[in-house]
Amino acid sequence: MSEYFTLELANEAATLEAGRQFAKQLAVGTTVYLHGDLGAGKTTFVRGVLQGLGHMGKVKSPTYTLVEPYELAGLNVYHFDCYRFLDEYEWDEAGFSEYFNETSICMVEWPEKAGTLLPVPNIDVRLSLSINQQQMVGRKLEILTR
Repeated sequence: MSEYFTLELANEAATLEAGRQFAKQLAVGTTVYLHGDLGAGKTTFVRGVLQGLGHMGKVKSPTYTLVEPYELAGLNVYHFDCYRFLDEYEWDEAGFSEYFNETSICMVEWPEKAGTLLPVPNIDVRLSLSINQQQMVGRKLEILTR
């Protein structure tokens, strides 16, 4: 049974807190797709998730490395960014499919760039900018669980 949730986020701090709260619901073996335009807050949300899971260090965007691994109390979390892929075969050639298993949590930014080669997500997260009179005033968070 699918569930849908939406929330208005006033600022970056609210986006981080939403990620920390989201982390409380995650279980190993979960695949999360993160959707949204550049600057929508996907990496900020993941930073909050990692903080919620106990990570104390910096969280880098995996835009150039393609994946950033985190080991947290025996839990493996992988943060992917597929933005730079030109086609889905780059995903396959990178060998990332082995990261998706019952002992890890995988969070994937720009999943559409990997085409049909990614596993079906358990959760879709969509972040979008909320604009009022030509000024950004926050973000909208939408979560769909399957």
